[in-house]
Amino acid sequence: MNIKHRFATLLLPMLSTAVAAPAMAQLAAGQRCAVQSGPQTAALVELYSSEGCSSCPPADQRLNALRKEAGAASLVVPLALHVTYWDQIGWADPLAQPQFDARQAELLRHQPRHVAYTPQFFVGGTELRGWDTQLPAAIGRINATTAPVAIGLSATPAPGGKLVIEADASAPDARTGGQLYVAISESAIVSTVLRGENRGATLQHDAAVRLWLGPVALAQGHARLRREVHLPASWRPENLQIVAFVQRADSSVILQAVSTASCAKGVM
Repeated sequence: MNIKHRFATLLLPMLSTAVAAPAMAQLAAGQRCAVQSGPQTAALVELYSSEGCSSCPPADQRLNALRKEAGAASLVVPLALHVTYWDQIGWADPLAQPQFDARQAELLRHQPRHVAYTPQFFVGGTELRGWDTQLPAAIGRINATTAPVAIGLSATPAPGGKLVIEADASAPDARTGGQLYVAISESAIVSTVLRGENRGATLQHDAAVRLWLGPVALAQGHARLRREVHLPASWRPENLQIVAFVQRADSSVILQAVSTASCAKGVM
């Protein structure tokens, strides 16, 4: 897991870093935000990144622009998970968490090549090495499939700066095995890197995971996760988004994903 292999910096066209309004006017007004997945499968796009990696900023920009690039008709749920194994070489990424290292390793157990590096993209649970050219097509293939699981997701403001998150997953076939996860991500995070490979760079991060919950196993085709979360003062509620997804029990395949992006901007 501590392999620090990475791609050389890719020369990508400049993409807008604008991302769809991440969440939730209802919550900004103190109201509940609730979303429900549809019949088609949404593409969960996971980017494993680090502020200490000079090859990562182009991938971060690509993720930031992904919804705009994929088009309004696409069903895409982006997440950026920052890993810790770059921290010891000059710059400790403030967004990195050890559990994201573990998540990357878990996904790699099911891939043909078990090599961890940054930037590394997974689409629907499958590694996509040609992300610079192949992301839209990979998203389209997943969107063209019918989801075997439905997910309902809600977020409700509570007193004291808290947020009550509830996610329910259900499968028509009670034999369907899977694991339900929930994540809170934040967009429009600006960071100035003082040391390491990106020294002097000012980076913007969208869909950066702040909190990772689960898994909860499906039993008889159903799973439910409920959590009351206290939002730290450093998080900007208007830029938060809640994501829920179900991964197959015996592989890395993502059966369905949903986010609060369809609610308008703002948390609480």
